[in-house]
Formats: sequence, C-alpha cells, structure tokens
Amino acid sequence: MEAYGTIDELNSHIGLLTEEVVNKEDKAFLQHVQSLLFVVGCELATEQEKESPHKLLESDIDKLEKEIDKTDAVLPKLSGFVMQGGSRCAAISHICRTVCRRAERCICELNAVEAVESNVLIYINRLSDYFFVLARKLCLAEKKEEIFWHKPCK
Repeated sequence: MEAYGTIDELNSHIGLLTEEVVNKEDKAFLQHVQSLLFVVGCELATEQEKESPHKLLESDIDKLEKEIDKTDAVLPKLSGFVMQGGSRCAAISHICRTVCRRAERCICELNAVEAVESNVLIYINRLSDYFFVLARKLCLAEKKEEIFWHKPCK
C-alpha cells in the first residue's frame, strides 16, 4: 500500500508541475508519464498471484530514456551539484524527483518481500533522472540561473 500510495502522491505532484509547465511537448510528456504511473499503481496493487490487466513495457522505458537524452542534450555541462530550486517549475520538478526516489525505495522494500515486475523498478529509477534533467531544462527555459552547491563557510 505504501508503494502505490507514494506513486499516487508523485502523480499529484506531476499534475501540479504540468499546470506550471509552458512547453507543450514537456506538458504532453508529463501527462504521458502520469498515465503510465496509473499502470505502475495497478501493477503494485494487484495481488502477486493475479495477473495485472496492465503492464509497463520495455518500450515505455525506451521512450523515457530517449526523453532524458533529448532533454540532456540541450543542457549546459554540469559544473557542480545542482541545488533544488532556481525557478518555481524547477523546484516542483525537484519535488517530483525526490518523491519518485521515495517511491523507488518503497518499491524496492516491497520487492524484497514479493516480486515486483523489473520494468516497474527500472522505469521508476529512470523517472527520477528525468525529473532532474527536466528541472535543469525548465530553469534554463525561464532564463533563471541554476543554483550550485558551495561548501558552507565556517
């Protein structure tokens, strides 16, 4: 229950992000992700001995990987650790990333008790990386400066 509840929470944060994003292609891809998260939730909520009526496919992972690569290609090379923020959209994307990481931890815990489809684990792992590159892209698109971590002064 914790795993698919966290997926539902992630989907709500993505809904907020989708309302803030201006780029139509990014918005459409986020809505595609939301649809796939319903599939993930369905797979996680289906008892192990029953077959889920919906499946996450390798092609879904491939599409996500291509979107990560496409987004990363327009970004400047990283020069340090990126702090969460820079713009409202970027901050929301970072929230999506961290909730996605929590969902991944929940799914891994569940997988230790009962088998979870490997495509679910892979997709959720890669999805958090997507939110990282998307946050950077959104910051750039809004002509805001990314915030980089610096060692605190004593």
